[in-house]
Amino acid sequence: MLCVSLLVLVVDNTVLNLAIPSLIRDLGATPSDVQWIIDAYVLVFAGLLLTVGSLSDRYGRRRFLVIGLLAFGAASLLATLAQEPWQLIGARALMGVGGSFLMPSTLSILVTVFDDSERRKAFAAWSAVAMVGVIAGPTLGGFLLEHYWWGSVFLLNVPIAVVAVIAAVLLMPESRGPARPTDPLGALLSTAGMTALVYAVIAAPRAGWGSAEAVIAVVVAVVGLGAFVLWERRSDHPMLPLRLFRDRDFGGASFSIVLMSFGTGALLLMLTQYLQFVLSYGPMRAGLALLPYAVAAALFNGVGAGLGQRVSNRLLIGGGMAVMAAGFAVLGTLGPADGYGKLITGLLIMGVGGGLAGPAAYATLMGAVPPEHAGVGSALNDTVQQVGMALSVAVLGSVLAGVYTARMPESAPAAVRDSIGAALQTGDAGLVRTAKDAFVSAMSFGSWVAMAFTLAAAALAFTVLRARSASAAAPSEPEPEKVA
Repeated sequence: MLCVSLLVLVVDNTVLNLAIPSLIRDLGATPSDVQWIIDAYVLVFAGLLLTVGSLSDRYGRRRFLVIGLLAFGAASLLATLAQEPWQLIGARALMGVGGSFLMPSTLSILVTVFDDSERRKAFAAWSAVAMVGVIAGPTLGGFLLEHYWWGSVFLLNVPIAVVAVIAAVLLMPESRGPARPTDPLGALLSTAGMTALVYAVIAAPRAGWGSAEAVIAVVVAVVGLGAFVLWERRSDHPMLPLRLFRDRDFGGASFSIVLMSFGTGALLLMLTQYLQFVLSYGPMRAGLALLPYAVAAALFNGVGAGLGQRVSNRLLIGGGMAVMAAGFAVLGTLGPADGYGKLITGLLIMGVGGGLAGPAAYATLMGAVPPEHAGVGSALNDTVQQVGMALSVAVLGSVLAGVYTARMPESAPAAVRDSIGAALQTGDAGLVRTAKDAFVSAMSFGSWVAMAFTLAAAALAFTVLRARSASAAAPSEPEPEKVA
C-alpha cells in the first residue's frame, strides 16, 4: 500500500517530463513556463514537508497519508482543465500540497512497521517501486500523449490515488509518535525559510543573484531558517530535533543525498527533450527508450539490499555514486553524431550505481532517526532531496539554456535561440540541424557538471559515514559526533 502511494508521485513526475514538448506546442508554454510548471510543485512541496511531517507524528501518519492522496488526486484532476500555462502552474502548486502530506508518511510508516531485520528489504522494495513508476509513467504517458491531449497524463494519478486511499483505510493500521505539544512558531519559521530558500534557488538563475527578487528571497531564507534553528535549540519540544545532525551517519547521508539529487534532478528534463527533439522519437517510444535504465536500477536495488548484509553502507553509497558519475561521464561525451546507443550505455551504468546507493542511503539516514520522530525524519529526507532537485532544475536548467543559446547563431530569431522546440517549428533544415547540435552540446556540458557533483557525493560518503552496515544499527539516539 505504501508502494502504491509512492507510485502516485513517481508516475506524475516522470510523465510530466515526457509531456514537456506537448506543453510547449499545445499550451504555448515558454521555457520559463515549463520550469515553473516543474518548480511550482517543488516550491510548495519542499516548503511544507518539515511542518507536515512533524504534524503527522502527532496526529497520525495514516491520516495524513489519506489526506495527501485525496488532495493530490483532486489537484491532478484540476490540472487537466488548464487552458493557460499559469493555470497549470497553480494546479501543480496544489499538487505540491498533497505531495507534502503524502510523501513523508510513506517512509515514516515503513520505518515504524518493519523491524530492523526487514527494514533494508522494505527500503529496496520502496526504491524498486519508484523504478516501476519510472517505467510505467513514461510508457502509459507516452501512449496517452500519442492518442489523446496532454491533460490526459494527469488523469493517471486519479485512479492510483483512489486505489491507494481504499487500501490505506482497509489495510493500514494508524501510527503516531508519543503525544507532545505542537510547535507552531517552528512550523511557521521552517515553512517560510524553506519556501524562500527554494524560491531563491529557482529565481536567481533567471533574474540574477543581484536582482531584488533574489536578494529578498535569500534574506527571508537566511532570517527564517536562522531563527528556526535558534528557536528549535531553545524549545523544550522542538519540531525538528537538531541533535540528529551531530550523528555522522545522518548528516553524511543527508548531504550525500543533496549532492546526488543535484546531479540527477535535471536528468529527465534533459533526456525527454533529447529523445523527442533531437532523435525525433514519439512520446511513447521515448518512454520505452528509458525502460532499460529503470530495469537496471530496479534490479540493482535488490542487489544492493543483499550486499548490505555483508558490506558497509559507506562502501555501497560511495561506490554506487562513483558508478553513477561514470554514467554521467559517458553522457558527457555524447556528440551530434551519436544516437541512442551511447545514451543508453550511460543510463545503464547510472541505473546500476543508483540501485546500489539508494537503499543504503535511505537505510543509513532513517536508521539514525528515533521512531517517535519518524515523520519529521522522513520529511527531512524528502526535503534534502527536493532542495537538491530544485537546485538541479534551476542551475542545470539555466546552464543548459545558456549553453544552447551561446551555440546558436546570433542571426537566429530570439525564440529559436531560447528554445529548440521553437527551432523545430520553423521547418528550416539548416536551423533545425544547428539547434539539435547546440542542444547536444548543452546536454553534454550539463552531464559533466552533474558528474562533478555526483563524485562529490561519493567522496563525502567515503569520508563521513561509518564503515558498518545499516542492518546492524537500529534507530537510536544519535552519538554526539560532528559531521566533518
